[in-house]
Amino acid sequence: MAGFAIIMPVLPKLIVELTGENLANAALWGGALMTSFAVMQFLFAPLIGNLSDRFGRRPILLLSLAGFGINYGLMALAPTLGWLFAGRLVAGVFGATFSTANALIADISPPEKRAANFGLLGAAFGVGFIAGPVLGGLLGEYGTRAPFVAASVLALLNLCFGYFTLPETLAIKKRRKFDWKRANPMGAFRHLAERPVVLRLAVVMFIFGIAHQVYPSVWAFYTIEKFGWSAFDIGLSLGAVGVVFGLSQAVVTRWAIPRFGEIKSAAVGLAALSLAYLAYGLITAGWQMYVVILASFVTAVAGPAINGIMSNRTSEDEQGELQGALASVAAVGAIVGPALFTGLFGVFSKKDAAIYFPGAPFIGAAIVVALALLVFLSAAKMIKDDHKIAE
Repeated sequence: MAGFAIIMPVLPKLIVELTGENLANAALWGGALMTSFAVMQFLFAPLIGNLSDRFGRRPILLLSLAGFGINYGLMALAPTLGWLFAGRLVAGVFGATFSTANALIADISPPEKRAANFGLLGAAFGVGFIAGPVLGGLLGEYGTRAPFVAASVLALLNLCFGYFTLPETLAIKKRRKFDWKRANPMGAFRHLAERPVVLRLAVVMFIFGIAHQVYPSVWAFYTIEKFGWSAFDIGLSLGAVGVVFGLSQAVVTRWAIPRFGEIKSAAVGLAALSLAYLAYGLITAGWQMYVVILASFVTAVAGPAINGIMSNRTSEDEQGELQGALASVAAVGAIVGPALFTGLFGVFSKKDAAIYFPGAPFIGAAIVVALALLVFLSAAKMIKDDHKIAE
């Protein structure tokens, strides 16, 4: 997570340098870059998840880190926008291993603790989101390529650390035969369709994933346009988001889920997130961004809670496949989200726009999360009905 977070503060400026476009048009290119990454995640996440069910989690994760290290180094040399696109496509392949990391957590966690431990993994990503933008903002003062070099070095250092410390968590007796019919997006979706509750929750994750793309897609563009922020200002604000997100995942998730259950925790998290996006879109001063960030403390509980419900309804030898399917679902959201939000930003942030309103993408995200909440409540009713039948 830190790798991409490092380059986020300088991405708008780099795109402007490579294209000569204004900020509104550069945002559209930024959305296309995000979409290219997501397309590769969609295609490769089920394959990676199934490979981890066959060969174990450790080799897949280490290979991913090696690929990231090399890729970011090559992206630092990008002379054209096409080169940058190629780099994001390759990164999308290696980035599909988030599903493997989730499967690793499922391997080592009893069912009643999986949601909370998914939260810890989210907290680790939050730490990357803290350090990455701040470091990227600082390095951005020395040029738009410096953050890419730093991302490459960090990935390779992480590879060395993982090689000596990361254990294998999937016992050989629990591994299953690799099947190409299941190791593709359509096969993954068929797997979800076999479990109605899991399928409904996957739809929630899809919608939720669309809304989440508002952060990487337009945060930098929005704050530059509305508040005139520098790369350092952007990095600092995203670092604050990471602090709150990480603490929420590490603290709130482990406190709320055991006390209130996964269903109530997820519902509250989704409702709070919708309100937070609404606030981001309506604020009028840069300092108010930090007020909303602090008020968003409870929002990060939703994802781990929903993931925990689905994981507990899946067998041990299919955890990688489940997480791969969910990664593909999220990737579809990541394809739709950047196009939606950068499109909204491009339309409403032009100086000659009929309605000048740069916050439009965040209002859109608030509406999308509200829809996710409605679908989740319908899934929660299915779960309660299942429990009544079982009793």
